[in-house]
Amino acid sequence: MLTKRKSDGASASAEGLALAALAWMATDDERLFPFLNATGATPETLRASAQDPGFLAGILDHIMGDEATLLACAEALDVKPERIAAAWRTLGPPDFDPDL
Repeated sequence: MLTKRKSDGASASAEGLALAALAWMATDDERLFPFLNATGATPETLRASAQDPGFLAGILDHIMGDEATLLACAEALDVKPERIAAAWRTLGPPDFDPDL
């Protein structure tokens, strides 16, 4: 059985945190360009891409992929790393259910 998504409030909060993380990444080319290269996005397509929940999940996935980046982002956004991880889980795909 697929797991249910969190409430719309949790999704909205997670999306807001992902947007804040994107804004943080955008302040430093050395952070932003590896993300753009990994996603295929360009500086010109970021605004439109930021409307896509999957893209927002990708932002947090990128940040979660490197502990130093996660800690720097959490510090810059004044949130605990666990909050970023929770937002990542909210926006990401549901957990795989081997019983399906």
